[in-house]
Amino acid sequence: MAKPQTTLEVDGHEVAISNPGKLFFPDLGITKLDLVRYYLDVGDAALRAVHLRPTVLKRYPDGVGGKMFFQHRVPAGAPPWLSTARVTYTNADPAVQLCPTSVAHLAWAVNLGCIDLNPWASRRFDLEHPDELRIDLDPPPELVFADVKRVAGCFREVFDEAGMVSFPKTSGNRGIHIRVPIPARHSFDEVRAAAVAASREVERRLPDLVTIRFLKEERGRRVFVDVNQNARDRTLVSAWSVRPNAKAMVSAPFSWGELDGIELEDVTILTAPERLRAVGDHDAALHEATSSLTPLLDRFARDEAAGLEDFAWLPSFGRGRPRR
Repeated sequence: MAKPQTTLEVDGHEVAISNPGKLFFPDLGITKLDLVRYYLDVGDAALRAVHLRPTVLKRYPDGVGGKMFFQHRVPAGAPPWLSTARVTYTNADPAVQLCPTSVAHLAWAVNLGCIDLNPWASRRFDLEHPDELRIDLDPPPELVFADVKRVAGCFREVFDEAGMVSFPKTSGNRGIHIRVPIPARHSFDEVRAAAVAASREVERRLPDLVTIRFLKEERGRRVFVDVNQNARDRTLVSAWSVRPNAKAMVSAPFSWGELDGIELEDVTILTAPERLRAVGDHDAALHEATSSLTPLLDRFARDEAAGLEDFAWLPSFGRGRPRR
């Protein structure tokens, strides 16, 4: 018996959706087709966040209750219109990855079981030079979202003092992501160094609440700042992505003026489209802005000259992906 399938026309392309009635979020009764329609509903905003960026396929073929696996290569049988980028992981073979240029690419990825989208910090035309600095705030279970918001506010102060414009979004899980648009002329190591410099300054101001130490046993009850999200080959969930948790929370951009009031569960697959229509995409300005890394790179050089150790780095971490 043939499996059920429906075909959608998206941006002039036909996208086949197999098993459209499969439950992807059982607690909410949300199917694969519902998830596809969500991405069509927020399409322009979701596409901006991944446009021309190599995007790893993080697949949940049976929804949030099933197994997940990463696929770093576009599978055989992809449609001829699919846009891709050829990337090379350190110490690994080259890989041809999804590189979205239209909303049809998002629908195609969801059909494979991709619930959220995970793009690089660089774009296809200049893969070795990221155009975003990324801060990932990851709290331990003992802390509440108010603690994360306090740390995010401190990062905003540090970036403002450096003359840099920053854009926050909820992680869709328990944290907050902050992105700083930068010129695409620095190496991944330089961007990571700038992130370390900013994070060290936040550590100085909130020593009991913030750490960049990578080893869990050294973090204590503090928010971990994962500066290694800026290392080469790393990806971060994109804005407007639905996260694979029971409540289908969304990684939602918000304004700094909303920081005190926003809560993680405010924006889900059920509420995000209405929020986008009501307040717009706060990330739209991110793609038109840029900030110099010089103040943070100067700070990093001073810290290194003073003998500060990079506790966030482990040998070979972020430098490549093992051959499979």
